[in-house]
Amino acid sequence: MMMQLLISLLMVSAIITIVPTSVESARIRHYKWDVKNEFKSPDCFKKLVITINGRSPGPTILAQQGDTIIVELKNSLITENLAIHWHGIRQIGSPWFDGTEGVTQCPIQPGETFKYQFVVDRPGTYLYHAHYGMQRDAGLYGSIRVALPDGELEPFAYDYDRSVILNDWYHKSTNELSTGLSSIPFQWVGEPQSLLIQGRGKFDCSSLTSPSSTDPKVCNSSNPECSPYVLTVIPGKTYRLRVSSLTSLSALSFQIEGHNMTVVEADGHYVEPFVVKNLFIYSGETYSVLIKTDQNPTRNYWMQTNIVSRSSNTSAGLAILNYYPNHPKRSPPSSPSEGPKWDDVDPRVAQSLSIRARKGMGRAPPQTSDRVIVLLNTQNEVNGFRRWSVNNVSFQHPKTPYLISLKHKLTGQFDEKPPPDGYDFANYNIYVKQNNSNATTSNGIYRLKFNTTVDIILQNANTMNPNNSETHPWHLHGHDFWVLGYGSGKFDIDNDPKKYNLVDPIEKNTVPVHPYGWTALRFVANNPGTWAFHCHIESHFYMGMGIVLEEGIERVGKLPSSILGCGASKGLRVP
Repeated sequence: MMMQLLISLLMVSAIITIVPTSVESARIRHYKWDVKNEFKSPDCFKKLVITINGRSPGPTILAQQGDTIIVELKNSLITENLAIHWHGIRQIGSPWFDGTEGVTQCPIQPGETFKYQFVVDRPGTYLYHAHYGMQRDAGLYGSIRVALPDGELEPFAYDYDRSVILNDWYHKSTNELSTGLSSIPFQWVGEPQSLLIQGRGKFDCSSLTSPSSTDPKVCNSSNPECSPYVLTVIPGKTYRLRVSSLTSLSALSFQIEGHNMTVVEADGHYVEPFVVKNLFIYSGETYSVLIKTDQNPTRNYWMQTNIVSRSSNTSAGLAILNYYPNHPKRSPPSSPSEGPKWDDVDPRVAQSLSIRARKGMGRAPPQTSDRVIVLLNTQNEVNGFRRWSVNNVSFQHPKTPYLISLKHKLTGQFDEKPPPDGYDFANYNIYVKQNNSNATTSNGIYRLKFNTTVDIILQNANTMNPNNSETHPWHLHGHDFWVLGYGSGKFDIDNDPKKYNLVDPIEKNTVPVHPYGWTALRFVANNPGTWAFHCHIESHFYMGMGIVLEEGIERVGKLPSSILGCGASKGLRVP
């Protein structure tokens, strides 16, 4: 048994340490994926899961800077459309393959095969996931790992490289969840049933009471599908863990028993290293941390994730850090920790403030901006429906994707009136529940002048529940942005910009807005296309917390016929 373990470990290590070809001889990485529904038990409870080639999480895309990725994607879901977003890939020169249904493409219909093709233009840790309805919640996601060109080295040393995706998990189907959100009366999705680490978790089957759910064919704690994820390590080495979150709802804390983590990368950008015991991570974020396997080698250790920022009864997610040659299924002798307090905001804000660009390796932002957009996140009722809104406007997708409407000059496909750049700064009280009776829905967009510098201020406020403000991770497609600062309370448009970090701000594509706080971002509108910017909490975007930006549409090349075929573009598609 030990010999088999050693052989397997050496084989995996050999595969992962292969260095791809250089950017001068960039390769084409070709994948064929079949996406379909299968019954799986990732947390011991059997339900329909969306898989790629039978797997959830899906296959990891391994590439090198400058490589071209081609994914031939067959939609075998039978009754559902599909789209996949390549999260963190800027799609320079290929905005039509961003994979955002309703924004950059028509959905892939059942039975169709769609080809995504794009260049990974820089190294780092990225993701892919469904971007149609709430399908991401059903298990359609995976990792993208992009290496440096040959001859170039990371500014930190490590022996092995591993990816770990964190997720939360619901037992209800995505259709049940989304139907509740769009019903009168409103039916909230509630807290998740489990937390998954690399697609595996453990739900307490004994807590179920109905005869149908207590059937061991439905929930079986001994099912090997839900045995803990095991990360096998060799003592005395340094590991780079690429930790990502694709939670539907939850903000998380991630920790490894007995081990410190040194944060070195965030969303594909090098971080001035800092050490944490708990890594706070929000949906859509990716981090690289270094750990040293320098603890007692005669035992295994817990890897653990807990929900923060929400009062939740969801049990911790657990995995095993297996020190070779201990048996990988041997549980650690200690009990898992309680994790940080869910409502302790200070350490989460402190981590956000700690993330700076690595010295000598970050790009300095423009010192001034050409336009400032302040986005107030609120919860409202619109025509009896519970909605999330930005400046009292709740986003809804058009029937014809924006990129197609704008490039083909199809008029009347979305609201031509632009959404507001701000709100009533003087009179709006962010600390109380507001009526917001003037809230509305719209599919209008923000038109940005090409190559200008734009500031976006994300402002948090009270929800429709008294004394409640939530954490919102916002993700920008097609760009990275500089994180200029965070603050508590209401953003002061006259004085707070004087406190911006213009020296060494980190660049990211996803960033949290903390309760009753604000976050300031800056980016250059230099990537022609139409780009979504939205809360990465699945239910919040579904309920309208997002906007769409347009820039340089006249510079976009001819659209591929494959993205056409819905709404007013039905007659434009060439078979």
